Amino acid sequence: MDLQKQLMEQKMKVDFNTYDLSIKELISMVNDKLINIAPEYQRQFRWDKERQSSLIESIFLGIPIPSLFMATNADGTWELIDGVQRVSTILCFAGTDEEREKIGTPNLSELTLEQLKKLTEFNGKSFTKLPIDIQTKFRLSNIKVTTLSDKSDKQVRFDLFERLNRGGVTLTDQEIRSCVYRGGFNNFIKELSKNQDFIECVHLTERQENDGTREELVLRFFAYLYDLKSFVHSVRDFLNDYMEKADKKFNYSKNEKIFCEVFKTLNMALPKGISKGRKNTPLNLYEAVAVGAALAYLKNGTINTEGVEEWIKDSELIKYTTGATNTKERVIKRIEYCKNKFEG
Repeated sequence: MDLQKQLMEQKMKVDFNTYDLSIKELISMVNDKLINIAPEYQRQFRWDKERQSSLIESIFLGIPIPSLFMATNADGTWELIDGVQRVSTILCFAGTDEEREKIGTPNLSELTLEQLKKLTEFNGKSFTKLPIDIQTKFRLSNIKVTTLSDKSDKQVRFDLFERLNRGGVTLTDQEIRSCVYRGGFNNFIKELSKNQDFIECVHLTERQENDGTREELVLRFFAYLYDLKSFVHSVRDFLNDYMEKADKKFNYSKNEKIFCEVFKTLNMALPKGISKGRKNTPLNLYEAVAVGAALAYLKNGTINTEGVEEWIKDSELIKYTTGATNTKERVIKRIEYCKNKFEG
């Protein structure tokens, strides 16, 4: 493909607008829920008091700070992509308790400035302790906001989240999906991830329990169950595409029943969970066992779990779940292996 043509094709997928918002306008938009901060971001507020104070000092001094990046939703609201630390800090300093509560981030409290190097007289002062004219100066200070319009496709939005977060708060692919592909299907997989049989079957690390891995495993279950033919080589893109497809057309009641029945059966048959004697569940083994069981259930209405604790350690299955495990051939073979075993 011609270089110039490819460049223009990709640029056409991206549509941005840039605004100068006053601090007052920014806080008002958060308060009115015109700016949304996804739960995946809310828990990531980590700046200490010194770093928060330094940002406030920079705003007072008129020192340019990085733009906030937002994505426009279909209903006209903005989704915060990059800037949760800055927005949270501004609310800690100049927002009310009620406005801080609206952002949804736990443990936000009024900021008292400390360890300032330039505005030393401001140390020990909170916003409400400052003279009215200085409060007004801060409220009228401007921040640049760049918004990705809703005309940009979902994959562009996902890529933007990923690129911006390489330099800030690091989110997993599923945490980004939860921000980008909001809707009924996203809510559905979040609810299924709390299923007790599923939790007992699939053992994750402490970090994985808090980074969206459970939700991604529910997504993988349905994506491989119904759309394996679309898988090429990129698991990330495959799951992104399925999230978008499923949000448009998905039988929630039928698939909730399938999911619950599969993991109820597996939990009874595998009291130590889906594993090969290890503490945590290998994710590729999970895919094979869970999807294989679901396919058997869809075909026969039952799942034959006889001998499963033994054959799950079989050398042939191990061959398909080690090495270059995410090739389409390996994925298909390990799922088919388990499906045949569960059919009996």
